[in-house]
Amino acid sequence: MTAITSRALTLSYQRQVIIDGLDLALPRGKVSVLIGGNGSGKSTLLKSFARLLRPQAGQVILNGADIQKKPTTVVARELAILPQTPSAPEGISVRQLVSLGRYPYQNWMQQWSAEDEQMVEHALAQTGMSALAERPVEALSGGQRQRAWIAMTLAQNTDTVLLDEPTTYLDLAHQMEVLELLRALNRHEGKTIIMVLHDLNLACRYADHMVVVHDRSVLAEGNPADILTEALIKQVFDLDCRIIPDPFFATPLCIPFGREPAR
Repeated sequence: MTAITSRALTLSYQRQVIIDGLDLALPRGKVSVLIGGNGSGKSTLLKSFARLLRPQAGQVILNGADIQKKPTTVVARELAILPQTPSAPEGISVRQLVSLGRYPYQNWMQQWSAEDEQMVEHALAQTGMSALAERPVEALSGGQRQRAWIAMTLAQNTDTVLLDEPTTYLDLAHQMEVLELLRALNRHEGKTIIMVLHDLNLACRYADHMVVVHDRSVLAEGNPADILTEALIKQVFDLDCRIIPDPFFATPLCIPFGREPAR
């Protein structure tokens, strides 16, 4: 079963092709991580999956149908996206921010309901933010702020959640906090998580399915243990390294040593 599929997908900005003729199927109910060099098209690909970027050619299929042909409200009930650097209105509280996730369910005939309230409370509880619900978002730490944004996407109550570099600007402890939360949402709530990560070792630790974006296409995909090699790292990042088993998690551990031979 797949959550999102691309067929002959070509993406571009003006005349510059970023992704060219890509066929890709991301599994439902798993954590998929996109990795690749800067400018490789990871974030561009994620935007197309969220219908934020219209393909130059090809299709993005969400739950069996062309995403471009689905009504906006339908897409918003099936898929949520958290961009790399989201911004909140000044003075907004955590609860108010999380409540914004219920916008796909609001219209002139249906205003705020008991179900909306329940979903907001559930999202706050899932992310450990209930005690901070009345606090202004700008008063939170980096990790708390990111959890608040994730709570907003959870209140949207979609099966699939896209995240563009959710650990950016976070220290290591907060990176782990966010990634552990996302894995728990996958394992216990059945959410399909698709995210872009820069840290290769964290990507290997948390990914069920890894996609290596390179040269306008996908160079490799699959379980990190099956696809991550020293030759691949050299080709994608022009970086010499050693790949060893992580002594605690048994996932691939990349030990880089620069562009000169190790002594």
